[in-house]
Amino acid sequence: MTPTLVRQHPAPAGTASGADRRARARDWSEIQERMLVPLHEAVYERLEVGPATRLLGLRCGSGLALLTAASRGAAVTGVDRGRPELLALARRRLLPEARDTRARTRARIVDGSPGDAADAETPAYTLVTAFEPIGCRAGGPEGLGGLLAAALPLAARGAAVVLAGWGPPERCATSDVLRVAAGPAGPAHAADRPRPAGRDDLEEAARRAGLRPDGSGRVACPFGYADVDSAVRGLLSTGWFDAALTATDRARVDQELREALHPHRRRDGTVWMPNVFRYLIARVP
Repeated sequence: MTPTLVRQHPAPAGTASGADRRARARDWSEIQERMLVPLHEAVYERLEVGPATRLLGLRCGSGLALLTAASRGAAVTGVDRGRPELLALARRRLLPEARDTRARTRARIVDGSPGDAADAETPAYTLVTAFEPIGCRAGGPEGLGGLLAAALPLAARGAAVVLAGWGPPERCATSDVLRVAAGPAGPAHAADRPRPAGRDDLEEAARRAGLRPDGSGRVACPFGYADVDSAVRGLLSTGWFDAALTATDRARVDQELREALHPHRRRDGTVWMPNVFRYLIARVP
């Protein structure tokens, strides 16, 4: 599936941090999140996600991956912490229409840790997903450790656990743009910068969690934008550039992003960056 090029009108200016967070959450859900839809669909197709699936989505954000699984009939629970604006969008997507479709009556959104999703009346999960690419948060493979440790006791024996990461840098055009995230940030922010994926990052994360690898795959996930403005807003909504924004200012990061995007701008003004993402399927012993 090729991402739709979306032209966005500028978000209303807001001086309050809450308004800024809401605007960024909206940019994520309207512009950037859909770029990973091919990854979600490839995983769900391979694992035959359907009415028998009970899915726990870690760091579910605004819930598009959950919505895709729910549309296939799966019972879905999403957990996230510290991002209430994104969770509000997830609830809006999945919960208000619950009474209208059987799939969506089987949806839950939890603000907290995976342990907060425990429910004595809920059967064990048959699928756990962590679609946020490794390397986009501090700690590399270790960064998933706490989430997986809390989630795996809720999963059935033999349940699939899906981890995702960037493909080789030479096959990810966005790698050049991500260098902006590291440019102005000082050593104090090094742990917060996104980094290129290591060849064995996913396997290392699975090994640390005590999981058994059971297959992997690669999926083309091009990042396509209607114009440079939409590209900048979409990329800034990811959080990958937060350390750079803290170390300098929005104007400088904005300028450097535009310069980095220039080689990917096409004659019609659209921005197109081919990328490959990798996923690992592991099993709960």
